[in-house]
Amino acid sequence: MTTTLPTTAALALGDDALVLSHRLGEWAGHAPVLEEEVALANIALDLLGQARVLLSMAGDEDELAYLREERAFTNLQLVEQPNGDFAHTIARQLYFSTYQHLLYGQLADSDSEFAPLAGKAVKEVAYHRDHAEQWTLRLGDGTDVSHERMRRACEALWRFTGEMFQPVAGLDVDWSGMEAAWLESVGDVLRRATLALPEGPRTGAWSAGAGRQGLHTEPFGRMLAEMQHLHRSHPGASW
Repeated sequence: MTTTLPTTAALALGDDALVLSHRLGEWAGHAPVLEEEVALANIALDLLGQARVLLSMAGDEDELAYLREERAFTNLQLVEQPNGDFAHTIARQLYFSTYQHLLYGQLADSDSEFAPLAGKAVKEVAYHRDHAEQWTLRLGDGTDVSHERMRRACEALWRFTGEMFQPVAGLDVDWSGMEAAWLESVGDVLRRATLALPEGPRTGAWSAGAGRQGLHTEPFGRMLAEMQHLHRSHPGASW
């Protein structure tokens, strides 16, 4: 598929939102409490709405979501990581929503074709970030067990965070400034949660930095097969 620069960016951001929406939707019926199940479902629906707008900028949203092969998806490897336990989901959400809030904040103030979407989405993502922050504080500064689970989750996902700040063609943003702001924001949350910024590399190995090039981790293939199964089983069906 030949893509222009804005289309490349729309696919990248749309794929991020679509994949994370599906991951969060997997909590339906499994969240720790009913209120949290509703909260995660609402966040998933916000992300799905963003994905629909972004993918529509690049082509037919249904075809792009349900008929592309794994290597054609350009989402960050972070968002495709399995939910794991609840702490794992919260760490993934903290990392990604902080990044997304900073990104959409810059795009909302730009004159790009993404400004209208970003202006609306930045308000949604502010809630996503606050939700993740509050749970990080509760788990990190909670019991010994919750603290240890939150610590392990933050460390396990840390190596996937560097990819967020690799420039995306078609997005004119201050990537280095955004990364510095992200580190400051996440670091502040973790410190208040009695946790520390994980140590270790955030970029380097292909397994933690090539989602934008269509290289994905093993769990993504299984997730994609599940997400696309119904559409592929009944091509052309209407509901």
